[in-house]
Amino acid sequence: MKSGFTLLEVLLAAIILGAGLAGILVSMSQSQRMMLSATDYETAQEVMDLGEMAYPLENVKDPDELDVRETRATELWDLISEERLTSAQRDKFHGYTWEREALNKDDREEDIKRLGNLYTVRITVTWGDRGRGSGKKQQESYVTFWRKTE
Repeated sequence: MKSGFTLLEVLLAAIILGAGLAGILVSMSQSQRMMLSATDYETAQEVMDLGEMAYPLENVKDPDELDVRETRATELWDLISEERLTSAQRDKFHGYTWEREALNKDDREEDIKRLGNLYTVRITVTWGDRGRGSGKKQQESYVTFWRKTE
C-alpha cells in the first residue's frame, strides 16, 4: 500500500490556499485605500480649522462678510501664522481649498427676521486625488448658523 496524497487532494489544497491568499490580498488593498482616504479627511479637517482661524464667524458683523471665496490652504496658513510652512506641510496641503458661503443671504429681509436673524452658512473643503489616477474632486462640508445682531 502506497502512502501520500492523490493528485485530486493536492489540487483541492492548492485551490483552497489560492482562494485564501486572494482574499488576504483584496483585504490589504482595501485597507490601504481606507488609510489614504482617512488621511485625506484628516487633512480636510485641519484645513477647516485653518479657515475658521483665518476667518472666524465671531468677527463677522454684516451678512455680506459671510461669503469667503475659495482660498488655498497655504494662503490660510499665511493669514494665521508668521511661521513658514515646511515642505512636508506644503505637500500635505497641496490642492486643498476652503470656502464659506451664506446659503440664505439673498432671502427677503422679512424671511430672515422671521428666522430670528439666522443665516445658514456652509463651509466646504475641496481637494483632488493628487495624482492617484481618478482625477476626481472630493469635498467635505458642514453647515452652521450665524446670527445678525441688531
